[in-house]
Amino acid sequence: MTESIPVARRLSAVKPSATVAVAQRARELKAQGIDVLSFSVGEPDFDTPAHIRDAAKQAIDQGATRYTAARGILELRQAICQTSAKRRGGISHDPTDVVVSIGAKHTLFNLALALYDEGDEVLIPAPYWVSYPEQVRLAGAAPVIVQTTEAEGFRMTPDTLRAAITSRTKALLLCSPSNPTGAAYSGEQLRELADVAARHNFWIIVDEIYGQLVYGGFEQKSILEVAPELRDRIIIVDGVSKTFAMTGWRIGWMLGPEYVAKACDKIQGQATTNPAAVAQYAALAALEGPWAPMEAMRKAFEERRSIIIEGLNAIDGISCRLPEGAFYAFASMEGLIGRRAGDQTLETDIDVAGYLLEEARCAVVPGTAFGAPGFVRISYAASNDVIREGLKRISEAVAKLG
Repeated sequence: MTESIPVARRLSAVKPSATVAVAQRARELKAQGIDVLSFSVGEPDFDTPAHIRDAAKQAIDQGATRYTAARGILELRQAICQTSAKRRGGISHDPTDVVVSIGAKHTLFNLALALYDEGDEVLIPAPYWVSYPEQVRLAGAAPVIVQTTEAEGFRMTPDTLRAAITSRTKALLLCSPSNPTGAAYSGEQLRELADVAARHNFWIIVDEIYGQLVYGGFEQKSILEVAPELRDRIIIVDGVSKTFAMTGWRIGWMLGPEYVAKACDKIQGQATTNPAAVAQYAALAALEGPWAPMEAMRKAFEERRSIIIEGLNAIDGISCRLPEGAFYAFASMEGLIGRRAGDQTLETDIDVAGYLLEEARCAVVPGTAFGAPGFVRISYAASNDVIREGLKRISEAVAKLG
């Protein structure tokens, strides 16, 4: 037997996705016939609205089965520019400022390869989406994790941003509303961060994939809107996956300076070329409307948010702040850590998540995966009945702890 040929050394710095790992364990239990409620995956449970599906079928019948431009069809890039201007204070972009990719994750990966060099530092507030630091590492740069606190609403402050900046800072990566916390920055808070950033020279990359999913009258703002003078350094990442229940269609995009878009287009042209043609036409239909199905989904998420936050806070040992957006409850498990489950002591949030999966048959994601030990992320992209059943199971499992 010959010696194995090693894989690239760069992979040694990259961790596997914890969200995918939890979902896989839940699927394994389900395959054994075990009833598991999954609160682990960041995916709307609604079907893609009918008018979008119909547009895709029509596009196939009209020949949308071939290659397109690597950066996406012009009609979709024009619609992205028009939609962005409406959502971001009228600030306009040209289609040459846009690259459509295979989901927002692909967009972020393109940006990592296009912008980061060896020795660069990228500031990432924690809790963070699991792929942010790993993509930075794959590009050869160093993620600099900036801790936030629940008391601060899981938001970076001007002081914490200022303290993290060095001569090697190449970018700040924000997500508002956030995955995993659901926390969102107000216009005033974004303005304060922009004032700090304005004194330095680095990119501001803002993931706004959950930007249309905000609740309780919260006014969603984009940093592009509140700090238009920094537009040459601001890159917006967005897509259709969350707002339009189109995760499987895999369409995301970037809006930014034309030369950055050109760089991402070059990378994409040598990697994947274009996103699926039919998915692009589906995304076009999503952006062009109607909006009523999406507003119905948003209202459903808002109702679910109330149910799950109230239910979690009623369980002894668990507490959870009310998130402004997205569809995640980021609950503190500190009151459960140190308690006993049979002959095992729950020493970490990972232990708690494992206990809830095996005892309550509820799949949640440990906060350690997001740089926030002591918490778990619970997705409320599930029906009211499933959420209530999950809360009941969690409550009963917690009551068994010593």
